[in-house]
Amino acid sequence: MKFEQLDRRMRVYETAHDHCVLPGVHMVARIDGRSFSQLTRVTHAFEAPYDSRFRDHMVATLEHLMDCGFSVLYGYTQSDEISLLFRRDEDLFGRKLRKLLSVLAGEASAKFSVQLGAPAAFDCRISQLPSTQDVVDYFRWRYEDAHRNAINGHTYWLLRRQGLDDHTATQQLKGASVADRNELLFQNGINFNDLPAWQKRGIGALWESYERPAIDPRTGTEVISTRRRVVIQTELPMGEQYDAFVRGIVERQP
Repeated sequence: MKFEQLDRRMRVYETAHDHCVLPGVHMVARIDGRSFSQLTRVTHAFEAPYDSRFRDHMVATLEHLMDCGFSVLYGYTQSDEISLLFRRDEDLFGRKLRKLLSVLAGEASAKFSVQLGAPAAFDCRISQLPSTQDVVDYFRWRYEDAHRNAINGHTYWLLRRQGLDDHTATQQLKGASVADRNELLFQNGINFNDLPAWQKRGIGALWESYERPAIDPRTGTEVISTRRRVVIQTELPMGEQYDAFVRGIVERQP
């Protein structure tokens, strides 16, 4: 069989189940660390519940994903996950899901591994969101998850530092309300409201334009060049102000 015939026949098996995101639908990718509980607690023994070194690795990975060939409007990270909002008209890879998922997971895994100095892996899934409100709700969902992770993590690790084992600490917190957890922290000298915003609300990433001096290569004269760069936001707005913040990003896109 000639190569061209073999190529056509075998590619059917590779592409038979290709699915593409419909035009005009918002795409948000969520890239999650694989087995990161083991990686952070055991393999590399990061400080619990939060470690600035791990945070910095995630932020560096977020910045890389913002600028690795995709048209990303907004990036967000909390815990071991990253969410990316693409331009509504993003057409890279013809919006094929298998390509988007594999490339994003691969880019994140490669960058984080370089940051860490050891192998680490991410998976990826794409949310296909029909309306602006759905995009706002998605990012509010992850924002609220960050808040929940923060209060759960701080109370759990408070009990662990007091000598309780995993099972006992988990059982003691079972059924505890947010108010109960806040009070537990407060009685042990921790005011949840005073904790760093990045722990409670996550970290955002946006593009901004800026000007800098440059030389026009055609004339050799000095000109002002407009560039863009990723800006990291560790103090995200709270509550409904965050909803308005995300809505503004969606509605301002070209």
